[in-house]
Parts: sequence; C-alpha cells; structure tokens
Amino acid sequence: MGLYSIQYLVFLVVVAAVYLHLPQRVQPPFLLAASWVFYAVASVSMGSAGYLAVTLAICAFSYLCGRGLGWRGGAHKKAFVRLGVIGSLAILAFFKYFGFLETALGLPFAIVMPLGISFYSFAAIAYLIDAARGDCEVEKSPLRYALFLMFFGTVTQGPIPRAGQLIPQLVQEHRFDAARTVRALRLYALGLFKMVAVSDVLGVLVDEVFGAWQNYGGPMRVLAAVFYTFQLYFNFSGYSELARATGLLLGLELPENFKTPFFATNFSGFWSRWHISFSSWLQDYLFMPLAWADTERLTGSRLRRLPPEVCVFIVFFVSGFWHGSTAPFVLWGLLQALYRVGEELLHRRLGKPKRKAPARVLWAKRAGVFALWTLSMVFFRMGSGTGTVGDCFGYLGGLAAGLAPARFASELYSVAYNGFYANGLMVGAYYAFAALALALGVWLDARRCFGFRNAPAEETVAALPRGRRLALYLGLAAFILIGYIMQGGGFGGSAGFGLYANY
Repeated sequence: MGLYSIQYLVFLVVVAAVYLHLPQRVQPPFLLAASWVFYAVASVSMGSAGYLAVTLAICAFSYLCGRGLGWRGGAHKKAFVRLGVIGSLAILAFFKYFGFLETALGLPFAIVMPLGISFYSFAAIAYLIDAARGDCEVEKSPLRYALFLMFFGTVTQGPIPRAGQLIPQLVQEHRFDAARTVRALRLYALGLFKMVAVSDVLGVLVDEVFGAWQNYGGPMRVLAAVFYTFQLYFNFSGYSELARATGLLLGLELPENFKTPFFATNFSGFWSRWHISFSSWLQDYLFMPLAWADTERLTGSRLRRLPPEVCVFIVFFVSGFWHGSTAPFVLWGLLQALYRVGEELLHRRLGKPKRKAPARVLWAKRAGVFALWTLSMVFFRMGSGTGTVGDCFGYLGGLAAGLAPARFASELYSVAYNGFYANGLMVGAYYAFAALALALGVWLDARRCFGFRNAPAEETVAALPRGRRLALYLGLAAFILIGYIMQGGGFGGSAGFGLYANY
C-alpha cells in the first residue's frame, strides 16, 4: 500500500475523518494504531511480513536508551547514547547487509530487510543525540515515542523526522481546517502527478534499456540515464510531497525534502536541496562530529582536527554504503565524495564563485552538475538491480558507439513497442505523453526556483491566477488519470513500471 495507491488514499481519508473528530487524549493512540495497520499491510505487500515486531523492538530499545539519559542524574548519559547509537546501527547493518553475507558465504536462507528500517533507525539515533545535547526533551511517553518513529506518513521512505519538531505536534489537539486541507490537496495532487505521470512513465524506457543495455547504442543509453535521473527525482520528491500532504491533512507539519536540486550551480547547493532530511542528518550527526573530533588523542600526531575535505569525503563515501550493500553503490558514494572534495579544492584554489555571475555561466554550471550527477546515476541504477561494477563501466564505455541516427530511431521505437504497447500509434503517444509530463514537471520546478525562491510547492500553485490555477488542476488530473491507466496496462497493453531506488 504505497502512498500513491488508491488503497492508501481511501485509508488516509478514513483515518483523517476519524482522527480529526476524536478527543485530544485519544488522537495519539488512534494515530499509532493506524500507523501499525499501515505498516503491517505495507510490509506484507513488500515481502517483509512479520517485521512489525522487529520495528517495535527497535522502538522499545531506543526509547529505553533515551529514558536512561536521565538515570542517576545523567551520570551515565554518554554510555546510553553510545549504546543506543551503536545498537541501532548494528541492527540496521545486520538487516541491510545480510544479503551480501548470504551471497558471499552461500548461506541456505535469506532475510528480508524490514520496511523503512533505515529511516526510523536514523530518526532514533538523531533523537538520542539531540536529547543528550539538550536540543529536545527526553520523551517519557512510550506511545508518543513509538508514534514519532512509526507515523505512517514517514515510516517507509521519510522524510527523516526530528524529535524536537514532530513530537511537540503530537501532543497538540488537531481539528479540521479548510485552508490547511486545501494546501494538503494541492500538495497531494503534485506528488501523485510526479510519481504516476512522470516517474512511472519514464520507467518504461528505463527498465527496457537497463534490462538489456548490451543491445543498445550510445544515444539510447544516454537517454535512458537521463530518464532514470528524472525518474528517481520525481519519484522520491513526489513521495515526499505525498508524505507532507498526509501530515498537513492531519494537522502535522513535516519537513520539506527536495527544493529543485537540478537548478543548483554546484554540488554543495545540490546536496542542500536533494533529500534534505538525509543530507542534514549527515551534516549534524556525522560531518560535525568528525570535524570537531580530537584526532590527536587517537593518532598521537600533531593533527588535532581532520581537514574539512577529509570529513566531506568520509561523509559521502559512507552515504554510498547507506544506500546499498553492492559495489556499484560504493562507487556511487565514491563519486559523490570526489565531486564534493574536488569542488572544495577548486574553490580553495580559484576562490569562491561570484554570486552574480552571467546567466550563461550559471546555466553552464547547472548543466555540468546535471551531467555529472546523471553519470553517477548509472552506478545507482545498476546497484539497485543486479548489475555489477563491470556492467556499469560496460554501459558507460558504449556511450560513444552506435551513433547512427537510423539505429537510434529504431531503438526508440522498439523500446516503447516492447515496454509499453505493441502498436505504432501508441508508441508515438507514449513519447508525446512522457515529453509533456516531463516538461510540466520541470516547468513547475523552474517556476518554484526562480519565481518563488524555492517556497513550498503548494504555495507556488496557490499564487497562480485563478484561471491558470484551474487549468493546472485539470491538467494534473488528466495526467494522473492517464498515468494510472498506463500503469495498470491499460489500452490492452501490459506496462511494466518499477523503481529501483534502494533508500
């Protein structure tokens, strides 16, 4: 039961209708019960049935570690933080990397990773560190703490909540608010459009090409890599907007997770606008401790602090392991580390870039960031499936081969013919729909970035004149409807949609 399914929409409407009319004291337990139901159903559909107990055990473990922060006046605060952080990471590592051990050692059994374990494990770690620092209160209610970690809007794919932001909202009374509901509906429509009409449709071509990449020439491989870059972005940003819309409908403000990253002019700006809750988590709980760590005591050298470039490299290299256990993910993380460290070294040598550079310079930088990011996405996509490092370099090594226009045209036709619908007219309809949906998605982002300085997406829609706003609503509805039909194999076809984002 994904956030963009019809079943989820019905579930959300029923939950909101009941929740907003309950007495305040009953609202948190009801929302927690609804979250357990959602998680159990979603886990079954994702092949990880039975892991609700594992999730509850992790909740109980980190909750008790949090309560231990005040034991005997906080005398053992550091010990409980270390226990909670190391324990949470150990559990996460066991489930996340057991598949690697299974393959390497030839074990006769497999373990499916619990749904969303990365997100609620990171949320638990952030809570323990923040509580120890005094940035948030130690939560005494096990019910509210479990709801903080397992709220159904964020538990599967984030955004990663911070206790100091979300838990205080859980104790407040929430009632129906028309203006807030309209915001939620706008945001939900945008999220559905991104996931159903853009991401899933682009995935038709992506799946066909990456599934048999050896058969395609360079232009088709480039197009598939570009499509995958947009597919992943619109899927994950769309999901994040559905999560925010869910929160708004229930009276909860969740953090934004994406702010038009493809219009960033450098990788520093890109990562401050891509998967923001994860990037800020890395900044606060990995980069800053590394930057302030006293290495003199550990190494015995005169180097008291690690150079910032070393800290940046470690952070992004580690992020590759978090996304997946396969070698292509490790190389993806290495590429991100090289991008960021190289950028810092260039700034050190050439100076910081001018804020008011000519437009052509800014657009050249944006194109460069997009091209390098797209290159790294080949490793991400291969790592998400069954690809090897050799496959990654084989894919990239063929970008300059098979450049004949006639071959490219033939491959364009065969990809849509095989992947969407075995009919020449519908092949043209597929590309026309994909181009229009992608153009609308990029236009919405461009308007948000340059016209509203990355204000929340729903606010940029609300600022449209009434007539244009109505036209946009109708357009989004049409795109979503057609996207659902295509996703269900409508028109007599058997469309195969899939996303390989291993978050």
